[in-house]
Amino acid sequence: MASKVTIQDIADALGVSRNTVSKAINNTGTLADTTKEKVINKAIEMGYKQFSYANATYYTKPAPIIASGGNRKIALLTTCFLGNLHFSSSMLDKFYLEMSQLGYSLTMHLVHASEVRRLQLPASFHQEDTAAIICFEMFDPAYSRMICSLGIPVLFVDSPVEGLTGPLKADRLYMENTSSIFLLVNEMVRRNKTRIGFIGEYLHCQSFFERYTAYRNAMYMLGLPCLDKYCIIENKKQLEIPSSEDYREYLLEHFQKLDTLPDVFLCANDFVAIDVLNVFQRLHISVPKDVYLCGFDDSPEAKVLTPSLTTVHIHSQIMGVTAIRLLMSRIKEPSLNYRSVYTETSPVFRHSTNDSI
Repeated sequence: MASKVTIQDIADALGVSRNTVSKAINNTGTLADTTKEKVINKAIEMGYKQFSYANATYYTKPAPIIASGGNRKIALLTTCFLGNLHFSSSMLDKFYLEMSQLGYSLTMHLVHASEVRRLQLPASFHQEDTAAIICFEMFDPAYSRMICSLGIPVLFVDSPVEGLTGPLKADRLYMENTSSIFLLVNEMVRRNKTRIGFIGEYLHCQSFFERYTAYRNAMYMLGLPCLDKYCIIENKKQLEIPSSEDYREYLLEHFQKLDTLPDVFLCANDFVAIDVLNVFQRLHISVPKDVYLCGFDDSPEAKVLTPSLTTVHIHSQIMGVTAIRLLMSRIKEPSLNYRSVYTETSPVFRHSTNDSI
């Protein structure tokens, strides 16, 4: 069996540093768009684990065409590398399988920050060949509206916050963000953990906004206060795209101002929880001894962190099935009213809330 491709292998193949490859793959630091794209393309070509799904999409033979006539390509537009999304791999595996069986092929297009600013489509995207568009991590309202104006069926997997600019003229697919947050809050209160805070940029996307709103509603219904000092819901100012390190510095500043910790911090997703754990380690704050910590998404990292992370599991395969059904119905009947569809989620309790699994 061939050995696994490493970051060093990619660096050697391109004649660049290991640090450059790491920045490109993990979307951290500052790199030229051309350098980042070159690294990602090489990672896909070499079959690097984080891009195994993309590798399969680009380099395997397409499934036989069942239907005939018309455009048979679905374009995936994203502003980040899909390996950076907790639920994307298994969802897209299912989406690709269902799509292929219906006779469609998938093209993938990374939208750079400069293209978002200019409201410009990627050069690799060809509108005339595209039957429908599926968007991941497309949270800029103006750019999202531009995509909706192309006259092509569009599905957003998560979206910009709808309350800021109104609903998009497109279908939207979300994981269910409310009931699991209610369940987490209720369970913490049952354990006499009543001082509960929230961490995450609540205006980052619709799902973050719904999770924050669900937290506040749950606290209100239980007669508990949402103290501002325990709601860390923004990021560093005056930075167009703050890095993970910028965000950790922002968290550090806020934690250092706290005179006491809450009993529990709910985080907008597992990436946020990982950043919080990193800062806690620097401040010698112990989870779960000093504070309980919860994430959202049930990422692979959530199981192997120390402590393992209490979180909310997203059922990714049903998201893949739902996505293709929404797109196919929109292609067949473009005049349908636009729909927002939610798929099931469920809490998973682990060591970060002092649970045994």
